[in-house]
Amino acid sequence: MTGGEEQAMCRLFGMTTGGPRVQASFWLLDSSSSLTTLSREQPDGTGFGWFSLGDEPVRDRAPIAAFENDDFAHAARQIISHTFVSHVRYASTGVLDVHNTHPFDINDRLFAHNGLVQGLDVIDSWLTDVDRAHIEGQTDSELVFAFISAEIKRRGDTTDGLVAAVRRLGARVPIFSLNLLLAEPRRIWALRYPDNRELWALSPQGGGFGQHRALASSSRRMEIDAGDARVPAYVVASQPLDDDPDWRLLESGELLIIDGLGARSLFPFANPAHTLRYEDLVGSAALAMRPDRTQDRPSGYPHRGE
Repeated sequence: MTGGEEQAMCRLFGMTTGGPRVQASFWLLDSSSSLTTLSREQPDGTGFGWFSLGDEPVRDRAPIAAFENDDFAHAARQIISHTFVSHVRYASTGVLDVHNTHPFDINDRLFAHNGLVQGLDVIDSWLTDVDRAHIEGQTDSELVFAFISAEIKRRGDTTDGLVAAVRRLGARVPIFSLNLLLAEPRRIWALRYPDNRELWALSPQGGGFGQHRALASSSRRMEIDAGDARVPAYVVASQPLDDDPDWRLLESGELLIIDGLGARSLFPFANPAHTLRYEDLVGSAALAMRPDRTQDRPSGYPHRGE
């Protein structure tokens, strides 16, 4: 397994149980490659999103590293939900600011992105003033999400809108990576596009379990405190978060649609008309996307960001 060797860029996490409300603390805090551990290489922001008892999206975001963020640790251990999206950031467009910190929330959906999309003026030209009203920050990610949200609204279906938006982006603007998570209550859409960066999934059958005050057992598969009932969940992340051999690398262009605990994959996308490779990048984008990047940056380096 090659997962975990790739150190560049932000890190994504998504999980849904399809119904039961659990904690996500194992994956966020305690697993061998938890988001808190990964944030030592991705120190520019931490975001945690979930759905309330009324299925409204809620977010806790800060432009600091997860390993330094006591609020993130507290929320990870206290919040229960059926669906989560979390993100640790290494900036490549936009200042270090809470409004540039993922996940984003538009039309009651959560969204997080790992990658780089250029041609932002082109994308902006596709938006109406109403579409732009949802944008609070300066990132390529939030602009892309605003366009995806507009297409979903126009088409009246999340999958159709997402597919239409990504097809247009792939045909018209340069893309290094458009790996993304889009979440509604009990549903997650996970896209790996194209193959510049990895995205992995762990199915309930393969060991994806949610934890609520988890008790350590003889295996990595934990059991919840309430009657030791195991709560199955689908987990998606930028890299395997532990050593479970059942993590599966999504294929290039694969759109994984998780609905409850069922999942299906679509392959509706051609390769981007202009796929950026690392050698095409310069300045802050090259530093943020560098595969062998270390945490250190040149003195005075301007934070720009995903």
